[in-house]
Order: sequence, then structure tokens, then C-alpha cells
Amino acid sequence: MATTKSAGTASNLRDSNPQYLGVKLSDGSQAKVGSIIVRQRGTKIMAGKNVDTGSDHTLFARKTGTVRFRQKNRTKFDGSTVKKKFVDVLPV
Repeated sequence: MATTKSAGTASNLRDSNPQYLGVKLSDGSQAKVGSIIVRQRGTKIMAGKNVDTGSDHTLFARKTGTVRFRQKNRTKFDGSTVKKKFVDVLPV
């Protein structure tokens, strides 16, 4: 028998904090100046009219208005086309 009680291991008890990514304002909702529209890793959704990109690829409104999502065909440098998503803020 052991003279002291064995302690359990705690090697898998750590977890990272959630990132809270995704679309914050949906299509047709009202956006104020500086309000976050999309939090993302990389530019999955591109900035359109009256939308700017933050240092961590966050899209935010530059003017007050209505949020609109759209798709547009973009031509890559090798000649192939890809559908890209854009978000715009249309002023009221």
C-alpha cells in the first residue's frame, strides 16, 4: 500500500477562450458608424461600399445605414473566376 494518496493528473483540463467570430449584423439590419458587421479570420467576406476592414479582418461600418450582402464574380490573376461575398452599408 502507498503511504500517500495518489494525486490525479490535470494535463487535459485547459481550454482556450472562444473567439466569437461570425456575422454580427444580418442583411437588412441598421448599422451605426463603427458598428461591427462581421468578425472573421482572413477575408472570407470582402468590404464593399461604406465598409472598412480592421487589422484582424473585422468588417465595420463607416456610415450609418442599412447592411446589404451581395456576391460578385472576381477574376484571379490566372484568369479563373471566383464568386466573392461583399458587404455594403447603404446610407438612408
